[in-house]
Amino acid sequence: MNLESSKTLGGVGAILLLVGTLPFVSSYTFGVLGLIGIIVILVALNSLANIYKERGIFNNSLYGLIAGVVGAVIAGVVVVVAVLSNLKSLLEQVYPSWNGQWSSVSSLSGMTPNTSNITLSNSTLISLLGGVLAAFVILWIFLIVWAIFVRRSLKTLAIKSSVGLFSTASLLLIIGAALTIVVIGLLIMWIGVLLMVIAFFQIKPQAEQPPATMAPSTSTPTPV
Repeated sequence: MNLESSKTLGGVGAILLLVGTLPFVSSYTFGVLGLIGIIVILVALNSLANIYKERGIFNNSLYGLIAGVVGAVIAGVVVVVAVLSNLKSLLEQVYPSWNGQWSSVSSLSGMTPNTSNITLSNSTLISLLGGVLAAFVILWIFLIVWAIFVRRSLKTLAIKSSVGLFSTASLLLIIGAALTIVVIGLLIMWIGVLLMVIAFFQIKPQAEQPPATMAPSTSTPTPV
C-alpha cells in the first residue's frame, strides 16, 4: 500500500468514525459504523508506520485500542455484578411466593407477579448507583489512557508527515477524554476526529531523492 492509498484509507476511516459517533446514526448502526472506522484507521496507520519506518505510529494506537476494550469489559462486568447482586431482593418483591433459591428460578414463569408494592431499599439503591458510578469512573480512566496512546501515535505521525494538524487533533482528543465527565468533552473529541479527517488528506507525497551522479574525475593526466 502506497502513501496515497494509505492517507485516503485513513481519511475514510476517520470519516466513518466521525459519522458513526453521531447519536442519531449510532442509534441505528449500534456503533458498528464507528467500530469499522476505527479498524480502517488502524490499517492506515499500520501502512503509514511502514512507509515512514516508525512502528510507534501503529503500536501506540493499537495499545490505546486495547486499553479502551479492557476498560469497557471491566466496566461492563462491574455493572452486571451490581445488578445481579440486587436482583434477588427485587425478584422476591415481584414474586413473593418464590423461595429465593436460584435453582428454582425457572418456576417464576408460572407465578403471578406482584408489581404494586415494589420498593427499593436505601442499601439496594446505593449498591446499584455505586456500581454504575464505579463503571463510569473505570470507563473515564481507560478513555484517558486510550487518548494518551493515541496522542503519542498522532504526534509521531505529525512529525514524520510534516502535518501539524495531527498533533492538534490528538491534543483535542486527550482534552475531550479528560472532560467526558461533563458532556462538552464528547463534543471536543468529535472536533478532534474532524481535524484528523482533514489531517489525513493533507499528507503530501514524500519528496523523491535525486539520483546519485558520478563525480567528474579530477585526476591529473600522466605526462607522456
